[in-house]
Amino acid sequence: MIKRIFLFLVTNLAVIVLIWIIIALLEHFFWFRISWYWQNYTSIFIYAIIVWFAWAFISLLLSKWSAKRAYNIDIINPNDLSDLSPKERLVYDIVFDLSQKNSIKMPEVWTYKSAEANAFATGATKNRSLVAVSSGLLDIMNEKEIKWVIWHEMSHIFSWDMVTMVLLQWVINTFVIFLSRVIANIVDSYFSKDDNWGISWIYYTTSIVLDLVLWMLASTIVMWFSRYREFKADEWSARLVWKENMISWLEALKTMINKASDDKSKLATMKISTKRKSWLMALFSSHPDLDDRIEHLRNYIY
Repeated sequence: MIKRIFLFLVTNLAVIVLIWIIIALLEHFFWFRISWYWQNYTSIFIYAIIVWFAWAFISLLLSKWSAKRAYNIDIINPNDLSDLSPKERLVYDIVFDLSQKNSIKMPEVWTYKSAEANAFATGATKNRSLVAVSSGLLDIMNEKEIKWVIWHEMSHIFSWDMVTMVLLQWVINTFVIFLSRVIANIVDSYFSKDDNWGISWIYYTTSIVLDLVLWMLASTIVMWFSRYREFKADEWSARLVWKENMISWLEALKTMINKASDDKSKLATMKISTKRKSWLMALFSSHPDLDDRIEHLRNYIY
């Protein structure tokens, strides 16, 4: 955990430094101001676009690099397939088969040692992606359950979900920064007694508070889309194995989680929950409840 936090901080610090280098170069060579200068809304908007575009896409480009260093990763080498366990070989074969059928470059397949029952997919593009599974997931799930998990994660790659989420986050954050400073400017001009055209403490305080408030509100949109894409990933998996099989598996998973009370924390990393969330918690949840996923599949027609 400490290693992951450290890598997160280092990566974001590197992104911040790179962003300011980009802004400095643009200001120097194109002779226009790109900053959050409070008197110029065009400058504020350009600043927000550049900062959050750079932040979002640099983070996406670094996603594989960050994941490799955050986990104790074992990359499956095609030349070493004979050394894999049956479940590890199953994961590799599913990823290989789906990538061939959908005409994309074979994603990297990773395994890592962890008691957490976890799986994830990431990467900047379809052809520069990865699928990772934990040893905990392979231990507690049978072959049919592992197949569903891998199909589900691969659907995120085929649907460009990582890129789409980044684009949405970029647009949302751009408008959060822009609107907070526009409103802060209006508030400052109304209350501030400072006539020297400097930036007052009222402007700083208002913009910071609005950043937090608007970001919280905007996060509900991002989380809604995240839940939406999880439903779509379930639909894609259901078309492969029939939705009745998917529903049966989700119900079995629900039963397994309810029984394994001591292992609920291990399943939390998959964002799987059998408890109905409050309406407020549901707004900020990236994954829908199992009951909602089951109900969605029951109503799904393909």
